[in-house]
Amino acid sequence: MGTPLLEPVNIGFAQLHISTLVPMLIAIGGGLLILVLDLIKGHLHKSLYVMFTILILLVDLGSVLGLEYQNGFFDVLLIDGVAILSQVLILIASMLFIPLALTSKRFHEYSYPEFFALFLFMIAGFQFMVSSDNLILIFVGLETASLALYTLIALHNRANSFEAAVKYFTMGALAAGFFSMGSAVLYGLSGSLELNQIAVALQSRLDEVGIMFLILGGAGLLLVAFAFKLSLFPFHTWAPDVYEGASSPLAGYMSIVPKIAAFVVSMRIFEMFISLNIEWVQYVIIALSVITMTIANIMALVQEDVKRMLAYSSISHAGFVMVAVALATVKANSGIFLYYGLFMFTNLGAFAMLWVSRHKQNIHHSRFDHPYSKFSGMIKIMPMGAVVMALFMLSLAGVPPFSVFWGKIYLMSAAVDSGYIWLAIVMGLNSAIAAYYYLKLIVYMFLKEPTTLVTEKTTYYNVSKPLLTILGLAVFVTVGSMFYVDPLLETITEMIKQSGIGFN
Repeated sequence: MGTPLLEPVNIGFAQLHISTLVPMLIAIGGGLLILVLDLIKGHLHKSLYVMFTILILLVDLGSVLGLEYQNGFFDVLLIDGVAILSQVLILIASMLFIPLALTSKRFHEYSYPEFFALFLFMIAGFQFMVSSDNLILIFVGLETASLALYTLIALHNRANSFEAAVKYFTMGALAAGFFSMGSAVLYGLSGSLELNQIAVALQSRLDEVGIMFLILGGAGLLLVAFAFKLSLFPFHTWAPDVYEGASSPLAGYMSIVPKIAAFVVSMRIFEMFISLNIEWVQYVIIALSVITMTIANIMALVQEDVKRMLAYSSISHAGFVMVAVALATVKANSGIFLYYGLFMFTNLGAFAMLWVSRHKQNIHHSRFDHPYSKFSGMIKIMPMGAVVMALFMLSLAGVPPFSVFWGKIYLMSAAVDSGYIWLAIVMGLNSAIAAYYYLKLIVYMFLKEPTTLVTEKTTYYNVSKPLLTILGLAVFVTVGSMFYVDPLLETITEMIKQSGIGFN
């Protein structure tokens, strides 16, 4: 007798839960609409594209806030508290970034409609990444976002921008290769690409001879892939060059949004291994975190360029936050979102201030666009700008009561609660080291005399209403965060608990 045919499964439209796809479809549809508008009526003013993009992001944010916790679209999409939180952070950071396109005519890439279309496609890719526990869909989202971001960097159209785009593309291709191989190993071991099903299959096979080596091999390949994306040691060397080649606002954006998406996927994948009591994964992540934050801080100490210093600073922050993935507790996972929710305002504001200070006619250094000397005596030339930049530096250094301090102290508290007192001490020492290079810039701005090039008022001329609005909002969050940390933290913790990620 032949094998009986399987009965066809009828899936109704309602069972697909298409509503889970709506946020991504809004971003993709908005990007396509911008391209169609350009085909119908070319050479429209960039302000139209900026306002249209902000409108799309607002509608996207509204659709995300209206989502219910559920699986959708053949169960490859997973809408839980983590997915909603991360999408909200991604969209808010994007809405802070896009108005900066109105602040200057010097960066011509913002006049291209393709810039805004690619930007929305990138957002959709990140949303797919954080809203799935299916390794294939995570990979598709990762590559969609990465390919768009490579092009956005190259659109800056400077020699080091092309170099930055090629470096980022090369590193991204390597990361994609490692991710594919790691996913293939897990599929071979479990017969599934869904993380929850992989966890069940691996749990049943842990006692088999030699299986642990294969599991560690798959975990190691995936860890290398995300070490590239999160710029963890020893895969961090591309980040300063790429940030230097990109425009300052885009560099600030790159230090936030791609890392939020990568951290969410890292939480889902590596905390699965930790929940299976595979301690080696936890030990390796802790070691990577400690080495990353320490090496990055040491490298930041010797930088001559403020932009490169902020790049190494961002690497250090990524290492600091990676500790939470290793701890795998609800408190640590809540700390990731609290940290980046506060960090994104401060860091994007700091990179935006670099844009304020850029002036093509005044060459301060043959190699760097933003040497420390350019900020000498800024308090005398642009007092408010110096005060704002100082606030951002103090916040990044973790000086209380400014915003990033609360993220740092909460993660250190999570480490102590998990029994890693030595790790909390290392994190505190690294914060103390970081304070030196942040305070170095404050010393230049407040205690040194302006150089002959800086004495011209035109050096700091890129101050427009959109830029003042974004900087004002960043300052408000940086200073006022102390009053809103508790309610924000309660909301984040509740959403993390409902997602079922992390141990109590």
